[in-house]
Amino acid sequence: MTTQATEEAHEAGTYAILDTARKQVLERGEGLNESQLKEILELPDEAIPAALQLAHEVRLKHCGEDVEVEGIISIKTGGCPEDCHFCSQSGLFDSPVRGVWLDIPELVKAAKETAATGATEFCIVAAVRGPDIKLMNQIKFAIDRIREEVDINIACSLGMLTQRQVDQLAEWGVHRYNHNLETARSFFPEVVTTHSYEERLETCAMVKAAGMELCCGALIGMGESVAQRAELAAQLAALEPHEVPLNFLNPRPGTPLENQGIMDGKDALRAIAAFRLAMPRTVLRYAGGRELTLGDLGTREGLLGGINAVIVGNYLTTLGRPANADLNLLVELNMPIKEFQKSL
Repeated sequence: MTTQATEEAHEAGTYAILDTARKQVLERGEGLNESQLKEILELPDEAIPAALQLAHEVRLKHCGEDVEVEGIISIKTGGCPEDCHFCSQSGLFDSPVRGVWLDIPELVKAAKETAATGATEFCIVAAVRGPDIKLMNQIKFAIDRIREEVDINIACSLGMLTQRQVDQLAEWGVHRYNHNLETARSFFPEVVTTHSYEERLETCAMVKAAGMELCCGALIGMGESVAQRAELAAQLAALEPHEVPLNFLNPRPGTPLENQGIMDGKDALRAIAAFRLAMPRTVLRYAGGRELTLGDLGTREGLLGGINAVIVGNYLTTLGRPANADLNLLVELNMPIKEFQKSL
């Protein structure tokens, strides 16, 4: 398309990449490639509503109308030996977060409270490089106690795993394992130096091979380029995770990224549309940072722009929206909560 023709198309409110995405993603179910995703991420502000509308249509066609709700809780907070520059739980930074262990009765109580919101998933998280024998034993005990008290799927996020640990979690009935890529391969060394991108990929591959669902997320707004944002979406699509939590940087005091600043809300909405158009059948979950980056209006726009899952309540070290605020918004938007009826 010539420059003049492109300008005329923009004035008319049409964009070639959205026409391509409609045919490729909506009609054929094929995700956009990296260069196409970069075009989505570079759309002008006036094209954002059209991109979100298309992403919403893709979500409805390829994922259905249900929204999955999840709660998370940390069994071990702080004191992590890794240097992820965005994370206040690293023991290497001068962060106000200090090491805390949660006991099993508190975990069971949290699982019950999570199930009461209508959530189908409860994720147990630990701030570690990977679990030792003591932690694995605690996880097994916690899983057994939770199952005695409440009917909810149990997920875990325990860092990098050995093959034996993957096999144990699968044997114990862990439904889903979370291990985020966080950022693009090309940007990863800028934010993590104590382990490699390949080590993260190895854990993801073992989890999938063991038959657990893989939850593999993104954290955007760390200073990566638009091209690297597109790279990340394409790399996640190639991994084919069941779920992708989409996080937006909430700069934490004492971390190397404390002065990074909050991502522009319009860029966040572009990213939501792009990630949905990269992965038409994947559960795309609202996760950390959306409250600051998007606010109430942006949260609504994202739910109508490709998001089909939410974490309710608080995150690991930061406050989220009240669970009722998200649940009421889903009701207002006529979005059924997955298997919600089972909790009534």
